Amino acid sequence: MDVIRLLDIRDTPLSLDEVFSAVGDHTAGGTAIFVGTVRDHDHDRPVTRLSYSAHPSAEAELRRVAEKIAADFPVTALAAVHRTGDLALGDIAVIVAVACPHRGEAFTAARRLIDDLKGTVPIWKHQLFTDGTTEWVGACD
Repeated sequence: MDVIRLLDIRDTPLSLDEVFSAVGDHTAGGTAIFVGTVRDHDHDRPVTRLSYSAHPSAEAELRRVAEKIAADFPVTALAAVHRTGDLALGDIAVIVAVACPHRGEAFTAARRLIDDLKGTVPIWKHQLFTDGTTEWVGACD
């Protein structure tokens, strides 16, 4: 069975329950989940809302990242979903989860999964600030 249980980039709300269910595995002693939400500021500038856009290659790049994590760590289950479209303050923008035999491995793998996703998957954030200005931020750091 493939350890990559759920990968998606979608324009509908993300579900923590869906991701947690996807990585459920009786061989895992630890599951680490990261949830990224829309905050009300960026670099001390108040944000009112934002929108995410993804390049057509984003899903393939997300799979490449997930496969690398699965190869580098003793992953028993992995999931990653990212939102596109308009998001409001507090909305969930991204969820990653990794299950491994031990908690330390799960924490480390999940951290690398979100860092690599943000660093290489071509998803861009368009922020709207309270003063009416906007800014594009590449999710690929």
